[in-house]
Amino acid sequence: MLKNLTVENFAIISHLSLDFSQGLNVFSGETGAGKSIVIEALGFVLGARGDVSLIKDGTERLRVSADFSADLLPESLRREQQISGDTFTLRRELDRKGKGKAFVDGRSVTVTTLAQIGRHLVDFHGQHEHQSLLHTSVHLSLLDKFAKHDKLREETAQAYQQMQSLQEQLQAAQMSEQEKERLLDMYTYQLQEIEKVNPTADEDLQLEQALPKMKHAGRLLEMAAEAYGELYAQENAATTRVARASKLLENMAGLDENLSSLSQELNGALLTLEEASSSLCAYKDDIQLEPDALDKMLSRHEKIKRLKAKYGPEISDVLACAEDLQNKINCLQNADEQEKELQMQLEKAQKHLLKLARQLHEKRMTAAEKLSALITEQIRPLGFNSVRFAVAVEMDEENLTSTGADKVEFLFSPNPGQSLRPLKNIASGGEISRVMLGLKTVLAPTVPVMVFDEVDAGIGGETGHLVGQKLHLAAQGRQVLCVTHLAQVAAQAHQNFRVEKQADKNSTEVSIKPLFGEDLTQEIARMLGGNTDRKSAAFTHAQELLQEAKRA
Repeated sequence: MLKNLTVENFAIISHLSLDFSQGLNVFSGETGAGKSIVIEALGFVLGARGDVSLIKDGTERLRVSADFSADLLPESLRREQQISGDTFTLRRELDRKGKGKAFVDGRSVTVTTLAQIGRHLVDFHGQHEHQSLLHTSVHLSLLDKFAKHDKLREETAQAYQQMQSLQEQLQAAQMSEQEKERLLDMYTYQLQEIEKVNPTADEDLQLEQALPKMKHAGRLLEMAAEAYGELYAQENAATTRVARASKLLENMAGLDENLSSLSQELNGALLTLEEASSSLCAYKDDIQLEPDALDKMLSRHEKIKRLKAKYGPEISDVLACAEDLQNKINCLQNADEQEKELQMQLEKAQKHLLKLARQLHEKRMTAAEKLSALITEQIRPLGFNSVRFAVAVEMDEENLTSTGADKVEFLFSPNPGQSLRPLKNIASGGEISRVMLGLKTVLAPTVPVMVFDEVDAGIGGETGHLVGQKLHLAAQGRQVLCVTHLAQVAAQAHQNFRVEKQADKNSTEVSIKPLFGEDLTQEIARMLGGNTDRKSAAFTHAQELLQEAKRA
């Protein structure tokens, strides 16, 4: 589970450290208090996009760290990331210059690695994510996620890419001589532009590391020579003095054995000084003061920078572009001979893609039937006694894409006697929220941490109570973090947090505190919209909600 989240200088949070429990963890607070900031911070440390606008005003760097149970990760990923303890820490930092750092247990990694790890740990449901169900393009992805036929879908995407490549090559072979010459000239010019610079992998990084040393070579050489003199080269250098002291202490140890360990320590210090002197000497000798060296390096760096801007954004992209250009040139130069061969290859590729698309269709049909039944089962207790939910899969073999040939759409009927219709045409905001909750419960059964940011949007009353119970059940055997505005949901939590915002003329600050006992009851009463006084009806109702949740 997520054990701790520590946030520094993130948005309007100066410093915050939260310990979480297993089960349902709920965040509540006044509208505009910043309840979702914690969720955003967790997303940031798990690789979500972030920019300098997230850094708290008046500070230079933000930092977010999260402690997770190590057993949540597959053993292969733990080995790959060198995670050996029961708990591991993810950390991400960002400064005002836009420079970011990422760490796993203190070891530097990429943000992509954080995201890779995060996919095994947390499933996020954002504030407006339920609105994505209004777009049929999302339905196909959700069905495929449930069906878990990633390998077949990847094969289909590769087959489609291969077919597209062959179509482009055939089109190039069939084009007019004038067009061939035009493209050949353009591709040749672009390839020569890259080959003239002839960059190597990671050369830009190597130059960026070497440039500061080259720019300050004179000053570095001067200071290195002075430091080397103080350490070793001068007549009364540090190593000379320490060597004399070490010899004296060695003689003293011969007279008093209690000084033996001290003598050994000083001798070790002498060896360290000598090694440092040797390293410093090598560094000094390596410094180049050639007049043209810096200009050449700056010129080289600028040329590579221009290539990256035109063909990048990375060196690897530039090199891949050069290879692609060479292939295009070869195709154009041999277009006449290749046309017939390409036509045969294209027909073969189209048949292969169609075969894979049909296999995908069969698997999707089977998965759609299962998903329809499971979603109906999950959302029926959420105030849908007569609900019907179906996943429609329609194949169009004339419209092959990288995902096959299927159009997928979710159909919905909330009332008896009402025919199934597209979800986007019939469902209200509250109904869509509940359908998404059912989908999340079905699609993320193995994800140890689920995060819901106002999944209860558009609902209230008894339906809110049912959603709270559903979240409580979803948290059995896993951890759920939820931002809510409903007392009925907050009352079902295993751990409650209240988010408060304090503002004055100069600054705004967010604080979050765990709630227990009377503080919790007062918060539930506030969310009910009533007086938080112990004698108020809202306070009594809050007590009843909490007691009912305990009995459930």
